[in-house]
Amino acid sequence: MPGGAGPPPSVWRSRPAATRPPTETARLVLATAAGVVLGGGTGAADVAASGHAPARTDADSDPESPQGGSGPVARRASGRGARRPGRPAQAVSASPVQAAAPAPRRTTRAEILERARRWVDAKVPYSMEKHWSDGYRQDCSGYVSMAWNLGGNEWTGSLAEYGTRITREQLEPGDILLFHNPANPAKGSHVTIFGGWTDDSRTRYMAYELARPYARHKATPYAYWSNSSRYIPYRYKGVTGGDSRDAPAGTAYPGGELFGLGADNAYVTQLGRMLVGRGGERFYGEGPGPRWSEADRRATQAFQRAQGWRGAEADGLPGPHTWRLLVQNAGKDIPGAGDGDGTGATAFPGRGYFRPGQSTAYVEKLGRQLVSKGYGKHYAWGPGPHWSEADRRNVEAFQRAQGWRGAAADGYPGPRTWRRLFA
Repeated sequence: MPGGAGPPPSVWRSRPAATRPPTETARLVLATAAGVVLGGGTGAADVAASGHAPARTDADSDPESPQGGSGPVARRASGRGARRPGRPAQAVSASPVQAAAPAPRRTTRAEILERARRWVDAKVPYSMEKHWSDGYRQDCSGYVSMAWNLGGNEWTGSLAEYGTRITREQLEPGDILLFHNPANPAKGSHVTIFGGWTDDSRTRYMAYELARPYARHKATPYAYWSNSSRYIPYRYKGVTGGDSRDAPAGTAYPGGELFGLGADNAYVTQLGRMLVGRGGERFYGEGPGPRWSEADRRATQAFQRAQGWRGAEADGLPGPHTWRLLVQNAGKDIPGAGDGDGTGATAFPGRGYFRPGQSTAYVEKLGRQLVSKGYGKHYAWGPGPHWSEADRRNVEAFQRAQGWRGAAADGYPGPRTWRRLFA
């Protein structure tokens, strides 16, 4: 996969000799002195006269992605000529050699992936000269500079200064896989963002990258389609929160690559806890925890089927719709195990039956069970089918007797209350 650094030779020849950028050979010597070259290797072919290596025929699997050099984030236009969001920024001249990297800006893995997804969602087109509206150059190394929230646009010859070399086994979402060809940086140099393994075999991963024609998120063989053995994993020095299992979980859907076989992160824990709160407790012998398990898949599938989904919509892997219902506490809860579970209990019918104004047989069944368990003191009469404040206070008393507090003892039965009450 070819790659370049800086403007093509046709541009250099039009300038006076004193103002021309250094040749590739001169740049290599300078880069080595600055400590930014990553390793050995020789170029496989000379670069074409345009400064780019010949394009490959399989552009989808092994894209051509030359790159620009190191430089500041592009200046934003101001006043009457200000750019609208989403349009390329004004290009800034750059040299591929810079001084030692400054102290890294602090960021989290979740923030790195969120920034990477923005360019994928916007389908930012590849360009080694143009800059996106955030000021970062629209090539592979500019993309990583943006995702890592660096103070400038870097290139494959300088990105390693901002990272710590790690092993394949240590890779976590937000780390990078970097190949810099010091013998000929324009030939093959490239960088991707690691988004997580696709399965337990760890032979393929979800790569975030900027290559022609635009930013993408795609399952990729480890380490890449070509020059695979020459890619080196790096972890950004400014990443906080340890590994991805400690990343702060949030309400926004984090992406499907963080769930399934091999996944090990904070979002799996968050998913499990939400599923337990919606009736999925029985699927977990222990946990939930950060490592994806069959319990997570079965609980997710049970929740999806509770919504009436079937087939691919109930495959046990959370998509955006499943995630939204869970974080918003919407949709139907996971039903209980049923009458055949030995408890004599019917499946939990759902939270909607136990609210002011509701009048159903489930309310009366709940009330009678509360009385039989000794939690009926707030009934002046009944219980009956109409939900009342007496029902709520009796349920609250039962919940508190289980040692629950706060939202877990609000007087409204959920799956846990129902199962415990009818056990």
